[in-house]
Amino acid sequence: MPRLQQHATRAAFFMPGFAIAAWAPLVPFAKARAGLDEAMLGMVLLCLGAGSLVAMPLAGALAARQGCRRVMVAAMLVACAVLPVLALAPDAVLLGLALFVFGAAIGAMDCTMNLQAVVVERESGRALMSGFHAFYSIGGFAGAAAMTALLSAGVAPVAACVAAVAVVLALVAVAVRHWRQERADSDVPAFAWPRGIVLLIGAVCCVMFLAEGAMLDWGAVFLDQAKGMDPERAGVGYVAFALAMTVARLAGDRVVQAVGAMRAVVAGALVAFAGFAVIVLAPAPLPSLAGFVLVGIGCANIVPVMFTAAGRQSAMPGSLAIPAISTFGYAGVLAGPALVGFVAHGTSLQFAFWCLAAAVAGVAAATRWLRS
Repeated sequence: MPRLQQHATRAAFFMPGFAIAAWAPLVPFAKARAGLDEAMLGMVLLCLGAGSLVAMPLAGALAARQGCRRVMVAAMLVACAVLPVLALAPDAVLLGLALFVFGAAIGAMDCTMNLQAVVVERESGRALMSGFHAFYSIGGFAGAAAMTALLSAGVAPVAACVAAVAVVLALVAVAVRHWRQERADSDVPAFAWPRGIVLLIGAVCCVMFLAEGAMLDWGAVFLDQAKGMDPERAGVGYVAFALAMTVARLAGDRVVQAVGAMRAVVAGALVAFAGFAVIVLAPAPLPSLAGFVLVGIGCANIVPVMFTAAGRQSAMPGSLAIPAISTFGYAGVLAGPALVGFVAHGTSLQFAFWCLAAAVAGVAAATRWLRS
């Protein structure tokens, strides 16, 4: 039974990664169908993040009252219902509404699956969180690859969405019986401001997600503008980062078990710092790619360790702490690219990356207070 719950939790992490990645190849089709220019598309895409930010705190309260199973099933059913709509939306308004609902479903799942993961890991008595988070990345690779393959083969976007929905629904049908369903003893407010150690854990997650968002949105730009790599090939930086992160997370539980959680955080933060330094200081594009790999390895296991710590702290109930930390992290993903752009505009892109390096180095220093 515990092993089946662990497999079901891995499936829970795979699903939102697969679903959100299935949307990414549809963006050009949705843009053309709705008649959007780049500026309008940027505004519409904000609806996805807005939906997630709104849903995460609410999902924690619902999970406390209804159990993780009900919230996760509802979240994935909503995501499956909305995904084909994203390929059919005829205008910006409907596309924005659909993205808001889709983002809310993914955000609710992201939050609740971490609540489930904390309980399953605690009952196992060993580190599992990094492996769980690795399956989110694996789902992302699988979703993007599958949708790209279908669309490249001439399959209509709606039909490709239906195929993706079928995969997710099949996984839900298999995993649902092993998702947790216990409820909290009393009502839990929808949101509480993080306090004590939870605030520090949330800040660490925000920094790490900020770095990840910067790699996604600015990595290719940096290789193009600062290192002279051809724009068509500059996306290889994020590929190297993402692959390194996935592999490091698959091995992360053994590392955390062997060296301890806080030592793993310190080592990861220092490796990420070294990666940013290599990216900035390397004289050519190819050596810079080694920096992207180091950042991926360094960032990989810090957030999973933070979720484990959130499940063990006593300052706040887990059903409040996990959603608060998830919201902090997602805010970092959304704010990161904008902050990098703001700093780069006032100084340089190289200086902005040095600021990211300083931020991840600060995570290593923060373990002084996290050890307790």
